Order: sequence, then structure tokens, then C-alpha cells
Amino acid sequence: MEKTAHPTYAHCPIRHIVDRFGDKWSLLVLYNLHTSGCLRFSEIHRRTADISQKMLTSTLRKLEQDGLLSRKVYPEVPPRVEYALTPRGESLMPHLTALIGWAEENFDAILEDREREKI
Repeated sequence: MEKTAHPTYAHCPIRHIVDRFGDKWSLLVLYNLHTSGCLRFSEIHRRTADISQKMLTSTLRKLEQDGLLSRKVYPEVPPRVEYALTPRGESLMPHLTALIGWAEENFDAILEDREREKI
């Protein structure tokens, strides 16, 4: 009898998604762009508490690479760069807002369970 192979990383969409959104910053950056529209780097940095400039740069590049946000460079001095959600990024927002709603509904109970487990 032939064994069925488990999907490899390259062919498993959920693993790719968890890798991208399982970090500390990607969903926060996307949500900030969703709620505020087109933003400059400094505005995203200000709205995303505690993220370093290096980490924000890396996060923005990865999200752009995945087609979730666009980066527009204006030919000005000093340079101006703005970021915005793409249609693919916007298509994620109903799912993200549902997750945020679930988190808000369950947050207190989860914290209580965590405290109970410490005892």
C-alpha cells in the first residue's frame, strides 16, 4: 500500500500564511493601513508602537513582495514614499476584523485561564 505524502512546505498554503502573519508586526501594519489609508513610513512607524525602523522596513518589504501593499515613490526632494493596501490586502480585511472581534470578545477569559494555569 502506497503512503500518501503530507503536503510539503512549498505546497501548503496555510504554512505560508502562518509564516507571514504569525510574526509580531504584519497584521498590525496591514490594519493600520486599512484604518488610515495611504501612509508614509514615518506615519506607519508612529502608529505601530514599539516597532524598530529596521523591523518596519523588513515587514513592509515582505508585505509588498506578497502583493498585500503597494509602495509609491514620488520624485521629490526630499523623497516621499507612501504605502497603501492593494486589492489583495483589502481582501484580507474582513478576515482580520473578524479575528480582532473574536480577540476582543475572548481576551478577558483567555487572561483568566492563563492566570488559573499559573497556580
